[in-house]
Amino acid sequence: MIKSTFGIFLEGFITGAALIIAIGAQNAFVLRQGIIRNHVFAVTLICILIDASLIAVGVGGFGAILTQNQILLISAKWGGAGFLIYYGFLSFRAMLKNEALEIDLEGKKLSLKAAMVTVLALSLLNPHVYLDTVVLLGTIGAQELLEHRPFFVAGAIVASVLWFAALGYGARFLQPFFRKPSAWKILDFITGIIMWMIAISLVL
Repeated sequence: MIKSTFGIFLEGFITGAALIIAIGAQNAFVLRQGIIRNHVFAVTLICILIDASLIAVGVGGFGAILTQNQILLISAKWGGAGFLIYYGFLSFRAMLKNEALEIDLEGKKLSLKAAMVTVLALSLLNPHVYLDTVVLLGTIGAQELLEHRPFFVAGAIVASVLWFAALGYGARFLQPFFRKPSAWKILDFITGIIMWMIAISLVL
C-alpha cells in the first residue's frame, strides 16, 4: 500500500506523541516551571531540541543502519513489535493505578543556569528517552522509504513541540487535568491502543 506524505507525517506524529506523553520527572519539571512562570521558554526549548536531535539520529542514523542489514532489520522489526506490545501492556496495567503528576510549588525559583542543568539531566540521564526516540522511533521510521523518512521525523518532532509547548505555556490550565488520575487512565488507554496498533503495522 502506497502511503501519502501526510499519512507518513501523521504516523510519525501519533507515534511520537504516544511515546512522549507519560508521567515522568521531566514532564513534571516542565509543568512546574510553567505554573510558576520560571524560564519557560528555555526549559521547553531544551526539551524540544533534545527530542528533535534524538529522533533525527534514530530515524536517520539508526534507521539507515537497519535498512543496510536485512537480518538486523527483521530482528529490529520483531523486537520492536514485541517491545511495543509489552509497552502497550504496561500502559493498560497503569490504568489500574491512581497516579498523577505531583507538582511541588513550594520550592524556590531556579536560576536560568540551574533550570537548564536540571532539565538537561532529567532528559539525558533517562534511559527511556533513548529507547523511545532512537531505538523505537528509529525502528519504526526504518520501515519507511528513505525519501519518506523526513516526513515521519517531522511528524514526531511536531508532536514533541506541541506537547512541551502545551506543558510549559498551558501549565496553569493543564495542572488540574494532570492532577486527576482519571485523566491519566484515559491517556494510558489511548497510548496502549496506539502501541499495539503500531506493533501490528510493524509486523505487517
